[in-house]
Amino acid sequence: MTTTAARKKKEESIGYFDFSPHTRLVFGNGSSERIGELTAELGGKRVLLVTDAGLVAAGHAKNIRSCLEKCGLVVTVFDRVKENPTTACVDACVRLAEKAKIDFLVGLGGGSSMDTAKGCNFIYTNGGRMEDYWGLGKAKKPMLPLIAIPTTAGTGSECQSVTLIAKKSSHQKMACGDIKAAPRIALLDPTLTLSQPFRVTAVTGIDALSHAIESAVTTKRTAISWLFSKEAFALCARNLALVLRDGENLEARGQMLLGASLAGCAIENSMLGAAHSTANPLTAHFDVVHGHAVGLMLPHIIRFNSDRPEVNQIYAELAELLNRGNRAPVKKRSAHAGEFLAAFVEDQLKNANLPTRLRDLKIAQKSLPTLAEEAALQWTARFNPRPLNRSDFLSLYELAY
Repeated sequence: MTTTAARKKKEESIGYFDFSPHTRLVFGNGSSERIGELTAELGGKRVLLVTDAGLVAAGHAKNIRSCLEKCGLVVTVFDRVKENPTTACVDACVRLAEKAKIDFLVGLGGGSSMDTAKGCNFIYTNGGRMEDYWGLGKAKKPMLPLIAIPTTAGTGSECQSVTLIAKKSSHQKMACGDIKAAPRIALLDPTLTLSQPFRVTAVTGIDALSHAIESAVTTKRTAISWLFSKEAFALCARNLALVLRDGENLEARGQMLLGASLAGCAIENSMLGAAHSTANPLTAHFDVVHGHAVGLMLPHIIRFNSDRPEVNQIYAELAELLNRGNRAPVKKRSAHAGEFLAAFVEDQLKNANLPTRLRDLKIAQKSLPTLAEEAALQWTARFNPRPLNRSDFLSLYELAY
């Protein structure tokens, strides 16, 4: 066997990967107070703080601004981020960035704030429109340093180089990715998540859990992404019920925040699957909160994927992680691991008082074919471990109905 052939065979046996972390993680209670020194360390002088009105009202934006200004930095605040940000939101952010002549970005909030900050970074540094960056690696010029400070344990956007921005007209989500867009630092301060209402805790937590499960089985999964996926799953699966039961449990809050970020690292190295493909049209057409939409569809995707023995084996390994401290251990390497995992996700939805059927969300059954057509066009569908077509998506929506 030639050297090249031997290397190829080895790569196929362990899964080829090219891993280079782009984001530094700084974790700990009160760590957000370091934002000023870390921004100065990266050369920032004129900062745009991107956040939303709710975090301004909660006092988080004021505290972060104060920490920045204590280090001699000039701060401009954009506080008009909306859930599922559109191109209009990004454009407004860019106009303020241009007026303030910024040289640094801080994204404070949930995925929407971080996505808006990334979107602003694309256009402010490279020009054009968000549509120009739909896809991967289309920014030709350098981008500004960005520090992300998540206040929810959900999207993991603080560890990703992709931003999701919806077209203003159609609300179709565009995934725009570039390594240069990845935050330089993710500041993970569990104390900031204490202000989350129950519902936000629920939908963001289920989103993080879904990221861990989906990233574990995609066609792009690697040995590295698997390490992130399984640790993210263990942290989120064991702590979600705890934070829903007691929102003041700071230890559980911290574990959820770390789990969400590690799930973001997993996504960065393995992508997502069909659950997100089916969720996006639900959000676009019926305003179903993203985390709820993903969680509602995920059990049906898990059952669909578990038809593949190699995928079911991964589900079994995730299920086994729940055995630690579990009084009713999951049977090791169970042939029904997919069913167990699907039921586990459904239980989390019930614990969060979230509907588990589309009909309960007042979605008309006649809408399902349109949803299926759009789901089949979503880019994450191509990474699902079991290929799907429009008919498969329709069947999945019908099962969820």
